Order: sequence, then structure tokens, then C-alpha cells
Amino acid sequence: MDEATARDVLAAAGLPSGEARLLALGENAVFAAGDLVVKVGRDAELLERARRELDIALWLAEAGVSAVRAAEPEPALVEGHPVTVWHRLPDPVREAEPRDLAELLRVVHALPSPSFPLPPRELLGGVERWLRLAGDAIDPADAAYLRERRDGFAAAAAALTPRLTPGPIHGDALPRNVYVGPDGPVLVDLETFSVDLREHDLVVMALSRDRYGLPGAAYDGFVSAYGWDVREWEGCSVLRGARETASCAWVAQHAPSNPKALAEFERRVASLRDGDESVRWYSF
Repeated sequence: MDEATARDVLAAAGLPSGEARLLALGENAVFAAGDLVVKVGRDAELLERARRELDIALWLAEAGVSAVRAAEPEPALVEGHPVTVWHRLPDPVREAEPRDLAELLRVVHALPSPSFPLPPRELLGGVERWLRLAGDAIDPADAAYLRERRDGFAAAAAALTPRLTPGPIHGDALPRNVYVGPDGPVLVDLETFSVDLREHDLVVMALSRDRYGLPGAAYDGFVSAYGWDVREWEGCSVLRGARETASCAWVAQHAPSNPKALAEFERRVASLRDGDESVRWYSF
């Protein structure tokens, strides 16, 4: 889905497509439109996930968690695309830091499961779909390699013994999913909320330190605010490997239309094949 297609969906939904400002383009196109934020999903397969995200937003509001609030209680399916509408947050006062994320995770990790079912964190569940979207743009041998990695890490993850009590997690715990407004940090992008190992949320930042250039001091601040370093856990390398596999496949879906995405995909796969954990990855 490109920006033009997403704007057509906005117009069909009766929203001000011409005045909307694109904020992000990935599995969702995210637009700011007046005092609203509108998310347009890539295809109808994401409708159920959009519906669950709205349920999660209501649950977090009732629990008093500082998180983004929905403006409409149900998603719409417009021209085959799920559309959700959210209250726009006030302008940020500063960039979110890892310790802001850690403080919100501590609150989320203290919650009991909601009254409605949350899925397990299917970290590797999107790999096949992303590789399918990549199509012939990527080397078939690379796609086969990632499928093999996916299967191996899925089996290894299923056998892990957690250090923390499993329960609700954010699922994509990065500072980019925290918004620091006048009233403090707010959690956004709730679509990957799950019930699973709490360690999933912590491995993300460990990988950011090792692969994406997060400074050591920033990671230490995250650990200090949360109260535990997931790298002390023997299962850390398994969840890290699973997330690296998923991250490679996620970039692959953009390869058909973006040469930079293809180059980043090839860089990541080569580093995995070589077992070189020192190769820097770049956010995309």
C-alpha cells in the first residue's frame, strides 16, 4: 500500500484526505487529520488486529495506564482496508528516552490479563506474509534461509523457561512507541499487545543496543528504570534471534518498491548467515 492508495481510502471513509499529514507508512499508513489520527491498514487481513487494538485501548484506559485513546470504538473496513480513528496527542515536549519506555513497561507488566483474550506474541507469525509480499524482489535462497530460521527459533522459544511471570506485554517495546507530552510519557501503537513472556518486551532494547546503535548509557538507563537486565537470562539469545529473523522479513516486504529496503534486507541477512553480531542494522 502506498500513500496515494491510503489517501483514497481516507476519502472513501469521509475523512479529510487532502489535509491529512502522513506520519508513518508501514503495515499501516498513519495520518494526522485535525485533532484526530487515522490508521489505514495494508489489507483486510489486519481487520481483526485493528479491532483488538481498540479493545486494548479501552482496557488500558480503564486500568489508568497512560496510553493513546481511541476516538471511535470499532474499526471500519473501507475498500478492503481496516481504518481506526484515534485522539491526536498534544505536541511532544521532548523525544522519548529508553527510561520512559521502561517506566511504562513496569506498569503494563504489573497488569493482570484483560477480560477478553489476548493472543500469544506471534513474533514470527508475520514472516511468511512479509516474504510473500517481497515476492521476486528478494533472493529465493534468502527467503528459504529465513523460513528455516523461523522454524528453528519458534521451536526454541516454545521451550524457554521465563524468569518473569508471563502476562500482558506491549510486544513492540521501543521508544518510538512512546510519546512524551505535557502530562508525561504515553504508550502508543497497541496492535502487538499480547499475553506472553514479559522478556519479549525487554529483549527489544537489548537488540537495539547490539544492532541499532543505542548508546550503552541509554540502555543502562532503561535497565535501571525497569529494574532488571534481560541479558542475565539464559533465554535472551533465543528471543533475540527470533526478533532478528522477524525484523529481516519485515524489511523484505518493502523491497519491491524501495531499493534502500532491499539493500538493508540483504545487509541483515548476510550478517545472520555470517553469524556476525557486530554488523550495524539501520532502522527502516
